[in-house]
Amino acid sequence: MRNIDEHTITAAFVQRLDACTDPRLKQVLTALVTHLHDFAREVRLTEAEWMQGIEFLTATGQKCDARRQEFILLSDTLGLSMLTVAMNQATPPGATEATVFGPFHTDDAPEHGQGDDIAAGAPGETLFVDVTVSSEDGTPLAGAEVDIWQADAAGLYDVQYEGLQERRARALMRTDAQGRLRFRSIVPTAYPVPTDGPVGQVLRASGRHPWRPAHVHFLIRAEGHRALITHLFREGDPYLDSDVVFGVRSSLVVAMPRHEPGTAPDGSVQGQPFHTLTHRFVLARLG
Repeated sequence: MRNIDEHTITAAFVQRLDACTDPRLKQVLTALVTHLHDFAREVRLTEAEWMQGIEFLTATGQKCDARRQEFILLSDTLGLSMLTVAMNQATPPGATEATVFGPFHTDDAPEHGQGDDIAAGAPGETLFVDVTVSSEDGTPLAGAEVDIWQADAAGLYDVQYEGLQERRARALMRTDAQGRLRFRSIVPTAYPVPTDGPVGQVLRASGRHPWRPAHVHFLIRAEGHRALITHLFREGDPYLDSDVVFGVRSSLVVAMPRHEPGTAPDGSVQGQPFHTLTHRFVLARLG
């Protein structure tokens, strides 16, 4: 193991994994380091460039906290998040497609009941949502847990507002006996991912825009079925074909038609224009 050079160091690393008793860990580390070494040799990586890379990764970690996950944002913008989704979340015909999780989910979404206004004061035009959750054979899934979160009219999630303690445009709900879920929220708008950190520097340096098309996040769980992480994207958004995190699927693009002031789907009388969204989510069975 002496006098290792650029041509022998990869094999030397792999040999040092001989005592690894976890086959999957050994497989992953072998492939990871082999590709990493090949990358360095291919681009003739300099010491200064690698130090710059280390500083970038350090800054990425330092930007993470309980309200923001810069490493998820990095993974998303590199396409790695969507690649792992595409490899691991292939759905049977007819089941709703999955997409990226994103960096703005929280575990403390307030619980809401049918018909509630989950916007909780978040700015935006009113959106009445009526969705159903069913199994592949069309059976309604009663009591399915549905976690919802979205950005507001300013393109910001609640956790991006400094000093804001309450949760807005975010909810944890359950479907009724017919697998149906109705609530009021706000119309999503396109927004840029945060660019005040290391990921933003990379986007600017590589000439990429930071925009995501308008969407609402859904995380749906039902007994006997695969959990579904997905979005519903607003039809007509200018960024549908250039989503910075590569998450758009044609099957997830939906209409959110605008209605003039009048009677809303929940029977209330609206003095301002409002929008509606209807959709059916289909969960794949386990096994």
